[in-house]
Amino acid sequence: MGNRRYWIFALMFLLATINYVDRIVLSVSSAPIAEEFGISKVELGYLFSSFLWLYVICLVPMGMIVDRLGTRAVNAAGIGIWSIATALTGLATGFGMLIATRVLMGVGESTTYPASGRVIREWIPLKERALFAAVFNSGAYFGPAVGGLVLAWLVSAAGWRVTFLVCAAVGFVWLLAWMIWFRKPEEASWLSAEERALILRERDGGATGLSTGGTSIGLRGLLASSSMLGLMLSQGCAVYTQYFFLTWLPNYLQTERGMSMLKSGALMALPFVGAVILTVLLGKLSDSLLTEASARSGGRRRMGALLMLFGSVILLTPLVDNVYLVLGLITIALAGVASAVALNIALIGDLLRTSADSGRATGLLILGGNIFGILAPIVTGYVVQATGRFDMAFVVAGALLVLGSLAVFLLARKPIGPAEDGVVLSTRVA
Repeated sequence: MGNRRYWIFALMFLLATINYVDRIVLSVSSAPIAEEFGISKVELGYLFSSFLWLYVICLVPMGMIVDRLGTRAVNAAGIGIWSIATALTGLATGFGMLIATRVLMGVGESTTYPASGRVIREWIPLKERALFAAVFNSGAYFGPAVGGLVLAWLVSAAGWRVTFLVCAAVGFVWLLAWMIWFRKPEEASWLSAEERALILRERDGGATGLSTGGTSIGLRGLLASSSMLGLMLSQGCAVYTQYFFLTWLPNYLQTERGMSMLKSGALMALPFVGAVILTVLLGKLSDSLLTEASARSGGRRRMGALLMLFGSVILLTPLVDNVYLVLGLITIALAGVASAVALNIALIGDLLRTSADSGRATGLLILGGNIFGILAPIVTGYVVQATGRFDMAFVVAGALLVLGSLAVFLLARKPIGPAEDGVVLSTRVA
């Protein structure tokens, strides 16, 4: 029969990897860019945050566009737009142009996650959807790991402008491959007839365990749920820390720990690689400890709360002088954050009582996370400029992880919406 559909896994993994490489190239290049344009710490914080400004606004509309125009066209347009924006960043003549190009990049990147959901529905048999999601999401951490190593070397060897142009070129290479090989499974000539039949037969999985009908409680009903609010708050606290590290970690290692750009890039990779490995192991552990009944009663929140609490070890960072011990603390924090984000998404599936609201609920969860994500680079810029150090920035991030742990543990207990009669809900999150 063959497994040629796994090329779709590879394409989407690479898409997520390129997405995050292009996000952190500014972080890795921040020192020479700030020096060339005379950018302050506060201005740097706004610059780091700028790609999220329209990214957050565009997430839900992009999902609607994906449903209307299809994955092939929207993913192509998305990476085309953000690769052009990345190239223009390398040609920037001042702070204003840097901001404008990063905002445009955010518009392009907002297509990736909505499109991945459509790819799951079109291409991936139900029994492989968890695997696909794991592979796709690992790109969000593999990208910064690779970027920390390769981009730091490239900036040192060729300069920050060339680095942005190279990143843009990689995006266009992916775009070419996507346009050549990606089609719906019904139209993909490179699939065998047997494998195509398997995908078409199994991709909807028969009885998914979710009610395809049911009455929507709408955004107002979702926001009236203490569980939904707790998950949004918890997600926000986790994503704040994620974006704190994505945007400021290279600058922290260079300016406060006195490292060269090349060494800071190499060391930045370590926590992200470690987080990928630990997240997979912790995810398997979480599944092994849960029964369907305990999941339905919100039992997954205990592991999520515990992992966020583990992540709060970065509160100890100001007390530690050894940089490798600091990186160990950051690795634990990133692993806790990445696992908590995944478990929060799973909790939506556990607690939501009708699929009529699954899109809205997941959208609210992502929105809650990214609102905090927008704030992280800006708040950090103000804190570092006001204090002259990163100590308080680590304290803020660690305190938010404690808050997020309490939020998910205390609030994510009750079903979200009324249960549908006769429906047994699946715990699988696609």
